[in-house]
Amino acid sequence: MHRILFVCHGNICRSTMAQFVMEELVRRAGREGEFLIDSAATSREELGNPPHHGTVGKLRREGIPVGRHRARQVRRDEYGRWDHIIYMDAENAWGLRRILGDDPDGKVSRLLDWTGRPSDVADPWYTGDFDATYRDVLAGCEALLAAL
Repeated sequence: MHRILFVCHGNICRSTMAQFVMEELVRRAGREGEFLIDSAATSREELGNPPHHGTVGKLRREGIPVGRHRARQVRRDEYGRWDHIIYMDAENAWGLRRILGDDPDGKVSRLLDWTGRPSDVADPWYTGDFDATYRDVLAGCEALLAAL
C-alpha cells in the first residue's frame, strides 16, 4: 500500500487538486487497491472549507471527479501514517518542518521534484491560473505514479 498525503498552504487549491488527480490516475491504471491518498494544509486559514471553485471547475473540465473534502491541517502525529508527504512549494516545506519537525525517514518531498523539471507549483489563489497549476500537478502526479 502506498500512502500519500499532498500538502499545500490552505488545502483548498493545489493539494486537493493533486489528491483528486492522483486518485483518478490510480483509478485509470486499475491500481486503486494499492493507494491511500489524502491532502492537508500547513495553515489553519481554510479549515473546514470545501475545495476552491477554481480547482473544482478546472478538474470538472478535465473530467476528473471531485470528491467530498473539507480543508484540514496536517498533524505531527500523522508522520508515521504516510509513506510520502508531498508539498507544493518552499513555503509549504517550511510549514511542514514547523509541524512535523525532522524528516528522519525521508518521506517529505516536493511534487515537481518527481519530474524532470524540479520547481514549485504556483499557488492559483494568488496567480488565478488554475490551468498552469493543473499542468504542474498532472505532471507531478504522473511522475509519482510511474515511480511507484
